[in-house]
Amino acid sequence: MLVDRIPVAADDHAAAQPAGRLVSVNVGLPRDVEWHGQTVHTGVWKYPVDGPRMVRKLDIDGDGQGDLGGHGGPHRAVLVYQLDSYQHWREELGRHDLVHGNFGENFTVEGLPDHQVCIGDRFEIGSALFEVSQPRVTCYRVGMRLGEPRLPALLVSHHRPGFYLRVLREGVVQAGDPVVKVRDGDEQMTVADIDGLLYLPGHPRAAIARALRITALSPGWQGSFQSLLATPADVAGNVGLSDASNVLPIAWTGFRQFQVVGIDHESSTIISVRLAEADGEPAPGAAPGQFVALRLTPDGTTSPIIRSYSLSGDAGLADYRISVKLEPHGVFSGFIHRHLTIGAPVELAAPRGSFILKPGDGPVLLVSAGVGATPLLAMLHGLVNAKSTRRVCWLYGARNSDEHPFAAEVRSLLAELPQSSSEICYSAPLPTDVLGRDYQHQGRLDDHLLRGLAIPPDAHAYLCGPESFMADVGSTLTSLGLPSTQISTERFGARPALTPGIGAATATRPPHQPAGDPGTGPDITFSRSGLTVPWRAGVNSILEFAEACDVPTRWSCRTGICHTCETGLLAGTVDYEPAPVDLPADNNVLICCARPKENVILDL
Repeated sequence: MLVDRIPVAADDHAAAQPAGRLVSVNVGLPRDVEWHGQTVHTGVWKYPVDGPRMVRKLDIDGDGQGDLGGHGGPHRAVLVYQLDSYQHWREELGRHDLVHGNFGENFTVEGLPDHQVCIGDRFEIGSALFEVSQPRVTCYRVGMRLGEPRLPALLVSHHRPGFYLRVLREGVVQAGDPVVKVRDGDEQMTVADIDGLLYLPGHPRAAIARALRITALSPGWQGSFQSLLATPADVAGNVGLSDASNVLPIAWTGFRQFQVVGIDHESSTIISVRLAEADGEPAPGAAPGQFVALRLTPDGTTSPIIRSYSLSGDAGLADYRISVKLEPHGVFSGFIHRHLTIGAPVELAAPRGSFILKPGDGPVLLVSAGVGATPLLAMLHGLVNAKSTRRVCWLYGARNSDEHPFAAEVRSLLAELPQSSSEICYSAPLPTDVLGRDYQHQGRLDDHLLRGLAIPPDAHAYLCGPESFMADVGSTLTSLGLPSTQISTERFGARPALTPGIGAATATRPPHQPAGDPGTGPDITFSRSGLTVPWRAGVNSILEFAEACDVPTRWSCRTGICHTCETGLLAGTVDYEPAPVDLPADNNVLICCARPKENVILDL
């Protein structure tokens, strides 16, 4: 077989030295596997093959990945695991049935331990050339493959994750080939060093800065380290893994007594409610874009209901302002619109959320529709308070002036910003609406309008509105060259589920009581889903309980390592089993390994 030879640089050859041996080449195509009553599409089942195999930029002939969101791609083309780690797990787990490929690896190797191999090291194997790009990102499927659900966390805590190779030159490999090191990686940070720097507690900033100097490190890991480095050291939680980590300390736990001190009509369907501390003290500060959870007992209901609303006012004031749209058949919004009066008591959870205005000097796009304007309006107040000179563009869509809230307030705020502009779209203007005065475009805020705005590539866009609106706008902005890292979105309802390898992440029915007899344990309230359910004995985690209720969830490792499931804990306390490798932010919870100690209220 003829193979294109990409030459190795002279300095690479000068460093060439034996480093190990390729013991087994393992491949496997994705398959459907039954697991916990669900079907998982996965390529974790790998088996040794005889003879030579062609290694290409994305995989090995005969191999494939089932979930390209978490595996595969040019930076994760070939997974490596070591004989020494196999022996470690045989002893640690008492497993003497382990064979090559059991850890989902493509190359089982002799030598190349994680505590010696460095990110950026280059190796020749057969006629192919490889570069170490990142540690393995452990997910539940490696534990599923071996029937050991703790394994994703154990791989990290025992400093034996394995690593991925980028294919620099395609070629042929086979078992028995020597692994020859031809170049040292920049900074000489080992796979175990990099893995622990992200997943284990501590995250020393000097080491993170050093890791970011490694050009071979994959973009995903660079992004996580950039998030850690850009976040103040006193921010709680692991912002490299979860956007649910606290950007500001949570001002109080549970719910606190407030009272209504003002009500303003903003449009035919939206009112603003100003809320002040019941004791008369100024309300703690909030970051522009954050939300609060409101707990009320509307007339005709027997237990409190919780709903979350973005703060829409000036975060520097002594009270909070929320703005509520009257929803058809909405019990909660209907009560607020029709029955809430000045002086009425309400219960409020502290401001939280990571959809906030990020610091910087670059342009800002504030893009919303309908009541989605609320968190962006708070950001606009924040820019004015900071006397910002940033370029700010307010893009908003409504049906007409009757359903256009905050119009005068926005115009007043934009007038105080020296580099501001506004584009208002009415899809069904009234006869009294004047083009050029009330709105600039007839129709929806759509792809055509966005493409005509010459959006600068260094802009950061903040989107809020209906799901379809945010999806369309986000897609257009991405196609115009705006990186996804510069597009932030906010959702008022439950977040979309993330269930890697398990079909579509859309529940077939609304959240509900689980099948079977009611539980007798503490109440679990899923506030965004509008459901309260008593805990049931025998359930392993809040995540499993949520799944039984068809509450949309997000997860990957299911053992307290990846923080994908990190969720706001509005009230209550939990125990962990197993204990997380790194704790979540204060007043958050890793639902994949948590159980309630008392009644809990979750931002889920």
